[in-house]
Formats: sequence, structure tokens, C-alpha cells
Amino acid sequence: MAYAVYSFASQYTDTGQIGVYVGTREENLEACLEIVAHEIAAIAAGNVKERELTRAKENLKGRIALSMESTSSRMSRLGKALITDTELLTLDRIIAEIDAVEPSGLSELAAVLLAPDALSASGIGPNEDRFLSAVEQIHPGLPAQAAA
Repeated sequence: MAYAVYSFASQYTDTGQIGVYVGTREENLEACLEIVAHEIAAIAAGNVKERELTRAKENLKGRIALSMESTSSRMSRLGKALITDTELLTLDRIIAEIDAVEPSGLSELAAVLLAPDALSASGIGPNEDRFLSAVEQIHPGLPAQAAA
């Protein structure tokens, strides 16, 4: 159905972005967007399985620990803390913070950050009408907001 699916985050001191990328054929676009919308709504509604959260925590901790082995990543981390005037957390503190995340807290935050009225969509492809129609199916009114 999709040849690429991933999520990403960009974090700043006062804002940020959470995104989901889906690479698919035109004929699969609506179904893919429905699945993404369903999963976002499920997380925001509190349907987070403990096993999935544990797996995500372990993945994140592993990626952070591995990034500490890269000199450029370490220097980038130091530079970001300096530029943004934020506390530079130790690896142990970061791991403790990740371990402290509970499903209820995750869902509460997701309900705010992933609220339907806060979502946006963008697409690249040959048929803008098809894209707008697919987005309209999962988020009525969003294409009209973009045109305004």
C-alpha cells in the first residue's frame, strides 16, 4: 500500500513539528491517509499499548546512546543547549525522563498536539484535486482552510 512510512519531529525552545510521511501511489492515498488519521486519533484517545510504548522507549534510548558516540552529534547537542539557553541533560537524566513517560501522559499530550484542528497536510504529486479530495475525507474543511 505504501512504499515508505515514517514519522519525524523537529524541536525548538518554543515550538516544533511532528510529522508523518507516507509515500504511496495515487490510488492508495485515501486509504493511507485514513490509516494515519486513525492511528493519530487512537493515540490521542489513550489507546497506547504498554508493549508499544516500551518498545518506543527502548528504541529512543538506544538511538540517543548511539548518537553520543558521534563527535558531531555531541557538539551539535552542546551548541543547541548553548544557543537556546536550555539545560544540558546527562544521558542518565535523559533515560530517566524517557522511562518516566506513562501511557496516560502520552495520550494527554497527544490529544493536545495532535488535535484535529492543529493538523495540516501537504502533498507532492501530479493530481492536486485527488490529494485535496483524500484530505477532505479524513479532515473535512482542511483544504478550504488552506485556500483561504
